[in-house]
Amino acid sequence: MTILELNGIAKHFSTRGGVVRAVDGVSFRLARGETLALVGESGCGKSTTARLALRLIEPSAGTLHFDGADITKAPAKTLRAMRRRAQIVFQDPYASLNPRHSIAETLEEPLLVHGIGDAASRRARVAELLSLVGLSPFHAERFPHEFSGGQRQRIGIARALAAGPDLVVCDEPVSALDVSIQAQVVNLLKDLQARFGLAYLFIAHDLAVVRHMADRVAVMYLGRIVEQADKRSLFAAPSHPYTRALLAAIPRPDPAGRGRLSPPPGDPPSPINPPAGCPFHPRCGFAEARCATDVPPLRAIAPGHVVACHLAESLPPQPAAVDDRPSENAMRRIALSASRMAAKAM
Repeated sequence: MTILELNGIAKHFSTRGGVVRAVDGVSFRLARGETLALVGESGCGKSTTARLALRLIEPSAGTLHFDGADITKAPAKTLRAMRRRAQIVFQDPYASLNPRHSIAETLEEPLLVHGIGDAASRRARVAELLSLVGLSPFHAERFPHEFSGGQRQRIGIARALAAGPDLVVCDEPVSALDVSIQAQVVNLLKDLQARFGLAYLFIAHDLAVVRHMADRVAVMYLGRIVEQADKRSLFAAPSHPYTRALLAAIPRPDPAGRGRLSPPPGDPPSPINPPAGCPFHPRCGFAEARCATDVPPLRAIAPGHVVACHLAESLPPQPAAVDDRPSENAMRRIALSASRMAAKAM
């Protein structure tokens, strides 16, 4: 069952230089218990899309449905009820926590806002939330500056879970953390998803993390989705030149492959003055004359696999970027090793 649906969502910002098309007609569906990852270069519109999904900012066009209800222009009362079921985990775990509030106050705030429980039940809920994310109840009286980055992100996750949501938007939740801590937090998110049936809209730059977390992947470029498929199909057979370039730029722990990274050439064009036709054609090695004039529609090339490229079926085959199978166990091993080291240090 679909929990979140975006249809042609757009967000345009007016500036002195013109109109910035931050998000320009994005559509996707997210089912209960599913993880959809949004990937792409910085500035492509991923975080803006995440905020549009929760209506933290107002869309310029398109419609937004949450659990079947149209909330595109819903009043504040309706949005408050929806936001009890849809929460967000921010990228910077320190900036997202109020330094003047203890952790108990931080975790109680969503319960107070939504009128959940009395004082005693809220205190019990705070202790339960801390235990869920691997912290101890005595941490409740501490303040954000007394925790490490990984611990602060666990607190951010606990706050997102406080009101019992169905959907959690994860806006690059591990990009500011060390690799071993990233593995712990990613595995925590997966465990919580399995326990509570959460749906995740997961935004990330690290494609190794995406490969571990996601069920489906949507690739964004200049405010638009250019390819969307299930995780295995996208990593095994990328069909858009931009997706191929992203996967080719993944560092590999192979001495023989040093110096062979192939990031997308050039810089992304300005969203104030995007190129005509396919927005990627100035950087594409396969572009033809029509790519500079005709906007490619997002079309299906296989069940569940859509791509916005005129040449998707005629591109030469590309080897899979990485073997998907070992990544699951690798992340678990890293997290387990880090947990054991932390336990010895205590």
